[in-house]
Formats: sequence, structure tokens, C-alpha cells
Amino acid sequence: QEQMVESGGGSVQSGGSLRLSCAASTSTYSRYLMGWFRQAPGREREGVAGLYGSGDAAYADSVKDRFTISQDNAKKTLYLQMNSLKPEDTAMYFCAARGHSRLTLVHDPLRQAEYDHWGQGTQVTVSS
Repeated sequence: QEQMVESGGGSVQSGGSLRLSCAASTSTYSRYLMGWFRQAPGREREGVAGLYGSGDAAYADSVKDRFTISQDNAKKTLYLQMNSLKPEDTAMYFCAARGHSRLTLVHDPLRQAEYDHWGQGTQVTVSS
């Protein structure tokens, strides 16, 4: 069963921290490329962070040095540690994974088209 379930969202004050988790099934968890995206009301979904199986990561400029993406292969779980949160970080956060059959080169880990599996999202709200 293809499944990706996010958790850890909530409401925090500016400057606070949250840790998002994404539990994936065997059929969706990827050791090649996984990522986090977010979508604020009235805005397009944007890439936040992408993580290659090598351990290399890419971040949007807006979250660099504040967010950290990581994964636990044994638990098939992707994480996003978010520190120094700002009101502009308020959005629905989604995890994503590249399909197992797609072993072609990744051009941009922050681009939606690089991913095949998506979770339902978890809401993050940051108040000033």
C-alpha cells in the first residue's frame, strides 16, 4: 500500500521550533530522493528541502540555516527540523518521495516534478 503520513505540525510563536515527521510505506519510501514542500493559502506549492540518498541536501534560500532535513532508513521516516520559525513559514507542509522506478538524474530536488508520491500534509502556523 502506497502511503506517506506527515505529523508534527502545530501552532508556535515566532522564533519557536517544530519537527515534522513523514512515515512512509515500503513502496513509497525512497533512498534516492525525498523532500519537503509547503503551500500557503493563495500561493503555489514550493520546495523547502530535498535529500539525496547520499546525504546531500538542498534547501530553499528562505529556510537555509534554519531548517534541516534528515531521514531514518530503518524507520522509513523523513524529518524536517524547523528552528527560528517565522510567520512567513506558515503553510501546509507535504513530504514527497521519488518513485523507485525513476533512477534518472535529478535536475532540481526542489521541483515538484521530481517526485511521484505525496503525503496529505500537516499544518504549521507561526504567530508573531
